[in-house]
Amino acid sequence: MLEHVQNSDWNQEKAAHLLNRAGFGATQEEIERFAAMRPREAVDTIVDFEKIPDPTTHPEWAVLDPNQHNEYKAMRLFSGPEKEKQRRRMRRERNRQTNDLRHWWLERMASGPRPLQEKMTLFWHGHFATSIQKVKSPYLMYKQNEIFRQKGTGKWLDLLTAVSKDPAMLIWLDGARSNRKKPNENFAREVMELFTLGEGNYSEDDIREAARAFTGWSLARNRQEFTYRERMQDPGAKRFFGRAGKFKGEDILEILVRQDQASKFITGKLWRFFVSESLPPRLQDELARRFAGHRQVFAPWLKDVFLSREFYAPEVMRRQIKSPVQWLTSTVRSLDRSLPPTVVSQQMLRQLGQFLFEPPNVKGWDGGTAWINTNHLLSRYNFAKDLVEGRYGRGRGKNEYVMTKLTKGEPKGRDAMMERLMQSRLSRMEPVDVSKLLPEIQETPPDQILSQLENRFLSMPLKPSRRETLAQYLQQHPQLNENSLRRAIRLLMCTPEYQLT
Repeated sequence: MLEHVQNSDWNQEKAAHLLNRAGFGATQEEIERFAAMRPREAVDTIVDFEKIPDPTTHPEWAVLDPNQHNEYKAMRLFSGPEKEKQRRRMRRERNRQTNDLRHWWLERMASGPRPLQEKMTLFWHGHFATSIQKVKSPYLMYKQNEIFRQKGTGKWLDLLTAVSKDPAMLIWLDGARSNRKKPNENFAREVMELFTLGEGNYSEDDIREAARAFTGWSLARNRQEFTYRERMQDPGAKRFFGRAGKFKGEDILEILVRQDQASKFITGKLWRFFVSESLPPRLQDELARRFAGHRQVFAPWLKDVFLSREFYAPEVMRRQIKSPVQWLTSTVRSLDRSLPPTVVSQQMLRQLGQFLFEPPNVKGWDGGTAWINTNHLLSRYNFAKDLVEGRYGRGRGKNEYVMTKLTKGEPKGRDAMMERLMQSRLSRMEPVDVSKLLPEIQETPPDQILSQLENRFLSMPLKPSRRETLAQYLQQHPQLNENSLRRAIRLLMCTPEYQLT
């Protein structure tokens, strides 16, 4: 079980699969470069991303503002119209920063030098699902995102501890309000149910005792960081998973990750994210054993997975439905174009069902077939046209500050604002440059063009009936030009094959 893929089996199709699953797709040139490597070298290049320089800077506003807390406190002195004016101003700035943060992260996923680092960040964002709607601080959401990025392939206990103490998480699950008189059982329950063990693998007594241990964990709002308040901590003895002691929060987390179920739970979730929904019990046990053998460090475990025959099995390759983020970022990579303007990319993800920093609930996004209901599929087809053929805003448009209204108000009002923005100059996009994708198109027979499109966008042939339909379209346009080729690309992007990775 988990036998290594052989060097002799390595080819462009498998290299593309690795780049799709461990990242966000690749250009044809990148696929050819990885196919020329041996499997071990290709996987090491993906997983050991710390060796790759990353010049990306943080958003200009993503620094601690010591005056912000004082501004909130001072606002209490205002009343009437003046107070509402201040609230609107602060809300506009918060929304501007949130929109900027979303686009900053999308840029990292679409064109950053470390695709697995961002893919793991996306996984942890869904696992530790936290929403800006309650946290209300783009700076804290940025800091949490950085925890995922910096610790996402490291030791499980280190990541779990950092996230559990993260200010955004303490606000999200009301952990900062917990004290010895009223321990917050919600935080303790979610740590076990959602983060470490899964539902049904703990008792109500475990929840109560853990909640007592987590008391004292709080938030220094003026510094926007975790703080421990000893006077709020319950110093008494606790009994947790058969052990007794004067446990604190750190002790609870350490006990949890030592449980066999903890290794099974997190490796099973990672397997489903990167590989397949199918996870037989014997394989689940093997994944957990390997994780324990790597001292619960994710990077070497991921190498085992990405080098395994199971990862490249026919029933795995091209069988996973692309998430909206995967669909958008892999599309711009394949088209060799930049991300759409902020207003367009955010509307795409919101309409496709994966609005970053706003997961639907504490469990994150359902994924799988939930990504491709009738409405979502129609949106994919429409957005494929925008990405390939371009978009031309007709309105006068305003400055970027109008984007601050996107995340405010009732859905109906937000949709109306989005529609106005989508017609403005902010949404304008140039058509894709076909000459970059298919050079010398005038000298290439239609059948070869179709093969090039399949290689670039699918890394596999279309189903014969769909290939014949697309071939007939190309044959009907013997004098191929950029417009007809764009339409052919758009048609390919509307096939079932393109929705899979």
